Amino acid sequence: MSRSLNRRVSGWIWPLVIGLACTLTWSSPAGADTSRAGLGAALDTVLADPLLKGGAAGVVVADAESGAVLYRHRPDDRLMPASNTKLFTSAAAMGLLGPGHRFRTDVRTDGSRHGRTLRGDLYLRGTGDPTMLAADYDRLAKSVADAGITKVTGRLIADDTRFDAQRVGRSWAADDESSYYAAQISALTLAPDTDYDAGSVIVEVTPGAAPGDRPKVTVTPPNAYVRIDNRATTGSGGLTVERRHGTNTITVSGAVPAGAATVKEWVSVWEPTGYATSVFADALERHGVRVAGPTRLGRATPADARVLAAHRSMPLKELLVPFMKLSNNIHAEALTKAIGYEAAGRGTWDAGLEATADWLKKQGADAGVRQVDGSGLSRMDNIAAGRLTELLLSVRDEPWYADWYASLPVACDPDRFVGGTLRSRMCDTPAAGNARGKTGSLTGASALSGYVTDADGRELVYSVVLNNYLAESVKSLEDAIVVTLATSGEGHAEAVAPRTVRGATADAADAGRECAWAKPRGC
Repeated sequence: MSRSLNRRVSGWIWPLVIGLACTLTWSSPAGADTSRAGLGAALDTVLADPLLKGGAAGVVVADAESGAVLYRHRPDDRLMPASNTKLFTSAAAMGLLGPGHRFRTDVRTDGSRHGRTLRGDLYLRGTGDPTMLAADYDRLAKSVADAGITKVTGRLIADDTRFDAQRVGRSWAADDESSYYAAQISALTLAPDTDYDAGSVIVEVTPGAAPGDRPKVTVTPPNAYVRIDNRATTGSGGLTVERRHGTNTITVSGAVPAGAATVKEWVSVWEPTGYATSVFADALERHGVRVAGPTRLGRATPADARVLAAHRSMPLKELLVPFMKLSNNIHAEALTKAIGYEAAGRGTWDAGLEATADWLKKQGADAGVRQVDGSGLSRMDNIAAGRLTELLLSVRDEPWYADWYASLPVACDPDRFVGGTLRSRMCDTPAAGNARGKTGSLTGASALSGYVTDADGRELVYSVVLNNYLAESVKSLEDAIVVTLATSGEGHAEAVAPRTVRGATADAADAGRECAWAKPRGC
């Protein structure tokens, strides 16, 4: 049987084999809606694929309108959800912070004006905005200059005290330290692009004119906070761009071929508060504002300090789009700490996760959950498919549901900010442009949970969480389950054969990561 299951056929539909030995009794629960003839057997067929041999799976399918469970396979087994954790975090943020929540970044002072001189300190105060760009800091600096200030006798002080000083999540992998998707979390940070990859820089390496020449290396945004150690050459071989542990020295080594396109790498910085403040200080200087004193980090702004300039982020309902479509870890963690501050006056993971758990409890989706970060980057997160399904069902009644639903990636939509991490998946199937879902990827852990409409126009909720497999990718099995649901209807269901997900194994180094994290190639 395993030989036949492993065979890839040219068509999509596998005829359902009645009495197939791999149909397991625990997949057809007592009390489940039995009007979907053959659905359980069809999904069991997909889960019996050798790609998942020796692995673990939790799968739940329910009718979105009634909540009736149509299929469940180990619904209460706690598994690593990877970025499906962001479903909990994003929904809790909408529920607790509200869709109109905006982060604010201020420039304040408690000093006194004497003509064009400000006698006192200048404070740059952040509240966790992960969407701040160099251009935003430049506008803040311009506002200070436009107020007529050309000299500050005191210091430039960075106030990142809205969040605590714990910069990385619990049990995040040490070898991810310089990866932009594992950047440090701070209430004052900076993104180098409009994907809003906060806490990172973009390093660009352009080959020299001839073999042996030193390549040109530039950094976006330009800044003196990071230092480039260029050891690379123009020639054959691979290129490595990596930040040294505990420093802001980025080493570029290896070789880039002559005539090749510019190589781009996104690299996290060490201590994003200093990074953002350095870029702001440079902007002040460009606009003719000289700060006489030194820069100080991590000190609170006096309560009576007055505002000189302010920037407000986009509302949360808009921030959800880059956050969820591109599975941005830093957004998830900033929101978790913002939830903690809002709920308990403490911008910490503990406070944010406690408030999230309390909110999930009210939604009926917290039983048996262990969540230690907001993004799912930690391998300590444990969430069952049943809990994810309960959340997906409960939020449909929330007033902000339409905005939250719109933030989920859409299968096979080519627009990055619509299709997101599903933009290359389930194409040329009934799920294309139909299925929405949040992806999740870690080495040995993959998940997909969301909504899909079946052949009869009935909306279904699904959650698929797969763990402990040895294959490079099991995305094809997730897709097969969702396409099976999209093609099913009253009285009929046929298993869909898994097929290779475009780009899923294009680079072994990217296996186990969300496709949006493989910059600049992406999904």
